[in-house]
Amino acid sequence: MFVKSAEFYDAIYAGIGKDYAGEAGRVHDLIRQHKRSAGSTLLDVGCGTGSHLVHLRQFYAVEGLDLDAGILDVARRNLPGVPFHQADMADFDLGRQFDAVTCLFSSIGYVKTVLRLQQTLQTFYRHTAPGGLVIVEPWLRPEVFYSGRIHATFIDQPELKIARMNVSQIEDGVSVLDFHYLVATPAGVEHFT
Repeated sequence: MFVKSAEFYDAIYAGIGKDYAGEAGRVHDLIRQHKRSAGSTLLDVGCGTGSHLVHLRQFYAVEGLDLDAGILDVARRNLPGVPFHQADMADFDLGRQFDAVTCLFSSIGYVKTVLRLQQTLQTFYRHTAPGGLVIVEPWLRPEVFYSGRIHATFIDQPELKIARMNVSQIEDGVSVLDFHYLVATPAGVEHFT
């Protein structure tokens, strides 16, 4: 999925001011308020490059899981020594449970169907210790995501220029984000989708 864009993922979201530290703080507050299990292990499903885990690891023994190998390569560079697993969130089996299972940044939207959503939540449940907590950040609401909405993100660093654009679509009830990237580095300019 992020075959060509994985290396630029963190630059894009840093450039638009995504507040991973603040979000991780809110997640930590929710866990402190609601978790009843005794341990402090956390699995972030759909972890991407591990940007939430950078902040959550000060409170928990963290692990990450994602389907995309390229994005996990970046996560492993960002967080050496943290275990990362490549698997589908709908049916992974790590053979153990965690005190908190998170699925943030609307990653749950990648399951696409109600049947796979049910399967995914059952998988999260099997991986949650008794008294543990599952936190799922929802997909975008219909009033926020609609067909025909134009999006653009621009990154302007000395050695990196990125223009990422798309027009939101909905096909058969599924949100479609067909991103077009124009990326310039000292090595040249590349376009990919």
